[in-house]
Amino acid sequence: MTSAAVFFDRDGTLIEDSGYLSHPDQVKLFDGAAEVIKEFHLLGYKTVVVSNQSGVARGIVSEEMLGRIHERLQELLALKGAALDGIYYCPYHPDGVIPKYRRDSDLRKPQPGMLLAAAEAMDLDLKQSWMIGDSGRDVEAGRRAGCRTILLRPGPADPDDAQDCAPNHVAVNIREAANMIKDFHRSSREEPSRAAATDEVESVSEHDYKVTPLEAEELRIEPRAEATGAMDEHAEPDQETPVLLVEILEQLKRMQKSEMFGEFSIMRLLAGIVQVFVLFCLVMALWFLMSPDRRIEPILMSLGFGIVLQLMALTFYIMQGRR
Repeated sequence: MTSAAVFFDRDGTLIEDSGYLSHPDQVKLFDGAAEVIKEFHLLGYKTVVVSNQSGVARGIVSEEMLGRIHERLQELLALKGAALDGIYYCPYHPDGVIPKYRRDSDLRKPQPGMLLAAAEAMDLDLKQSWMIGDSGRDVEAGRRAGCRTILLRPGPADPDDAQDCAPNHVAVNIREAANMIKDFHRSSREEPSRAAATDEVESVSEHDYKVTPLEAEELRIEPRAEATGAMDEHAEPDQETPVLLVEILEQLKRMQKSEMFGEFSIMRLLAGIVQVFVLFCLVMALWFLMSPDRRIEPILMSLGFGIVLQLMALTFYIMQGRR
């Protein structure tokens, strides 16, 4: 019998995203992550992590260390009575520095390979499953696999950003995402009951019986809980300040990660080499300028070469592969 699953991205979804993790001590669960996983198990969902780990291809972390990091993740969950049913990761990247892992892969999100592999191994019904993540890659992988998707955005939702990856829902954090799935699960279970009850009422009405007020009340479906964003719409100014600080902190973390762990590429390497020659040309121009005879030709030639090389460096930077 097939089961439904909730797929999670790892960094920024279940654990704090402080850059590319390279040691188990860096693993820090988000508040409520373990409780959410336990709730999904009570609803009958399997819980599976699917994570791009190009840090292996970059040489930042080994697969052995990555295994220890995932063991630490399971240990932290176990301390709170929770456990993941599976952890899938993709160590490959086409611009990796480790030859063994330097290639593209259908497992790498936004491709749905990891979700498809988990579905085959664990006998999962992807149409009844969910994908939760904090990036467009996560949403796209879930969509291609046939899952419903939830995009996590800790700050106010950006309509353009959400529209680009077209998630089914946008949530502030994993707790709100879990509430959305529980509401959907509850309503999907109540629909058949309501339909059966309606058929029964119609059958009774053929015999001139009336539905009592109590029976009508029992057929009522609970309204869906309002999103937390709507509740905060009329918040006092002093409540908005911590929210703004959280948004600034999240943005700084993303910028720091981008600066510290930019993608390696041949174009970037060439640009760096050419930039060294630019500096050499400038030094030569200064040397000719300070020489006693101060001949103009070598000065202009050095500056000319420097300008050409600088343009080449800028071109290589523009052409470098994006992540």
